[in-house]
Amino acid sequence: MTMAIRPLSDQLINQIAAGEVVERPASALKELLENSLDAQAKNIEVELRNGGSKRIKVADDGIGIARDELPLAIARHATSKINQLSDLDAIATLGFRGEALASMASVSRFSLVSREKRDKHAWRIDVEGGMVGELMPAALDAGTAITVDDLFFNTPARRKFLRTDATEWAHCEETFRRIALAHPAVAFSLRHNQRDHYRWMATDERERMRQVLGDIFIERARFLDERATDIRLHGCVIAPATGAPSLKESYYLFVNGRFVRNRMLLHAVHEAFRDVLHGAQQPSFALWLTLDPQRVDVNAHPQKAEVRFRDGQAVYRFTYHAVMRALALPVGETMTHRETVAPLTRDTKNDYLSTQKSFSLPVREPAARYAGDTSAFYEKLFAVANDDGAAKNERAGDKTANTATLPPLEAQSDMPPLGFAVAQLHGVYILAQNQAGLLVVDMHAAHERIVYERLKTAFAAETLPSQSLLIPLAFTADPLEMATAEEYADTLQILGFEISIAGPATLAIRGLPALLRDADAERLTRAVLRDLHNWGATQEIEARRNELLATMACHGAVRAHRLLTIPEMNALLRDMEHTERGGQCNHGRPTWHQITLEQLDALFMRGK
Repeated sequence: MTMAIRPLSDQLINQIAAGEVVERPASALKELLENSLDAQAKNIEVELRNGGSKRIKVADDGIGIARDELPLAIARHATSKINQLSDLDAIATLGFRGEALASMASVSRFSLVSREKRDKHAWRIDVEGGMVGELMPAALDAGTAITVDDLFFNTPARRKFLRTDATEWAHCEETFRRIALAHPAVAFSLRHNQRDHYRWMATDERERMRQVLGDIFIERARFLDERATDIRLHGCVIAPATGAPSLKESYYLFVNGRFVRNRMLLHAVHEAFRDVLHGAQQPSFALWLTLDPQRVDVNAHPQKAEVRFRDGQAVYRFTYHAVMRALALPVGETMTHRETVAPLTRDTKNDYLSTQKSFSLPVREPAARYAGDTSAFYEKLFAVANDDGAAKNERAGDKTANTATLPPLEAQSDMPPLGFAVAQLHGVYILAQNQAGLLVVDMHAAHERIVYERLKTAFAAETLPSQSLLIPLAFTADPLEMATAEEYADTLQILGFEISIAGPATLAIRGLPALLRDADAERLTRAVLRDLHNWGATQEIEARRNELLATMACHGAVRAHRLLTIPEMNALLRDMEHTERGGQCNHGRPTWHQITLEQLDALFMRGK
C-alpha cells in the first residue's frame, strides 16, 4: 500500500515544532523570559498557576512590539533578531529562532499584549489552539505581557506526559532562578498560585548571587575573574572541604548570559576539582564565560541548552586553569576574604625546594614571620611571670599580680589566619586558637597536602632531588617488584629513587627523594613499585602522575599518634597557610575545621 505525499498544515507544523521548543511549562517560561531580556526589559514579572500548566504570564517593561508586527510575532520563522545567514555566526541575543511564540500559541490559549512607548495605547492579539483572532485595543504600560493558558489543552498526548503540579513548578522555579542569576541588572518577581515567592530588585552580580544562591554559598565562595584577550571567566567556586549539602543546585554555568550544559566545559571544571574532591563529591560553582559571539555556536540545540565552540581546546584550557588557580589559593589568602584570584606566582623565598635542615616539620620563613607574636601569645595564654616582683606579690597573697589577660579577639589583628597551637589531641589533632575561635587540624591530612604540593613543584622541575642513604637498605622483593624495578628504572630515577638489584630476590634502596627522606623507605618503595606495576605503560604513568605523587606524599607525611612540640605544630600551621589547596588533603578530605566563639557560646548556652 502506498501513501500520497502531501504538505502539512501550518497548525500541525506548529504543533510538531512545539514538541521541540515547548517540552513542558518551564520550556515556555524560558523562551518568554529570554524574549523579555532581548527586549531590553528592566523589570520582569512572572505569574504561574498549577506549576505553569494552567497559566504562564510574563510581563515586562521592554521596548514593546508595534501594532502591525503583532501578527508576525506569532508567525513561524518570523523574528527581529536575525536578517541573513551570516547573522547565525554571531548570535548576540538569547532568542533568535522565531518559532517559540508560534509553537506556544498552537498548543494553548494564548494572549499577546504589547505597547511601544510612542503609541497611545496597547494592542492585543489572541490565539486559541492556533486560531488567530483580531487585533484589539488594550490597556498596558509600555512593554509586553504574554499569557499562556491551558498548555497542551488541544494535544492530550503531550499533556499526559506532564508531571504533577509540584514537579512542573520545581522546573519553572529553577528556570526562573537561573535566568535571574544570569541577569542581575534586571528586577525579577515570581508569583505562583497567588502567592509571592521571589521579588528581587536590580542589583550587582554579587548581591544577585546572594539573593538566588543564599548567604551560605557566598560565605563559602572563592571568587575568580580571569581574562585573556577576548575571553573572560568570572564567578565563584566552592572549595569541596567546606561542602555544599544545603545548596539546591550543584552548578550554574553561563555562556554569554545563557545557562548551558556543555560537556567540554563541565569536564574542564571537574578536572580542575579532581585534586581536591573526595569520593563521590561533586563540584559546586557559579561561573560566567564571556567571549566573542563569533567563537561560539548557540544554534546546536532546539532549546538552546547546549553550545559549541570554534576553538574548544583553547576555551577548555582557559577554563581549567582559571578554576584550578581559584581552588589552589592558599588557606592564608582565602581566610583574608580576597575576592579576586590573580594568577598565582611562586615566591622563591618560600619555595618548597629550598634547602631545609629537617624535612619533617621545617620552620620556614612563614613561621618566623610570627615569631614575636608567638612569644607574646603564649606569655599571655599561660600567664608567665617575667619579674621577681610579680612572684613575690603572689607569695604575699596578691592573686591578681600574676594574672595575664588576653586582648579581645578583634584586637588581635596580627594573629595569623590559622592562629597558634595550644594542644595536641590523641596524637591526631592539633588544637589552635585563631581570630575566630577554635581551630581543629588533622595533622596527618594537613602535612600530607604540604608534602604533596612540594613533590608536584619539584616534579615540575623535571626531577625530584635524591638523598643518598648512608647505609643502603636491602629488602626481600617478590618477582613482580624485581621486574618492575628493572623495567621502570628511569622513571624511578626521575622520582628521586636510587634502587639497585642486590640479589635474585633482593632490592637495595640507596637513595630516596630528598623531600621524603624521613619516610619509611621500604614501605614507600613497595607502594611506588606497586603503582608502577598496576599502571603499566609510560603514557599512563604520565597521566596519573599526581596519583603517584600522592602515594609518595602519604608515606612521607607525619604519622598519626606522633607527639609534636608547640614549635612543630605552629610550623605546620604556617606551612598550611602558604600551601596551595591546603584546605584539603590529597584525597579531598578537609584538613581543618573552624569552630567559632559564637558556636561555642551556643553549645554552652552562654548569654541565655
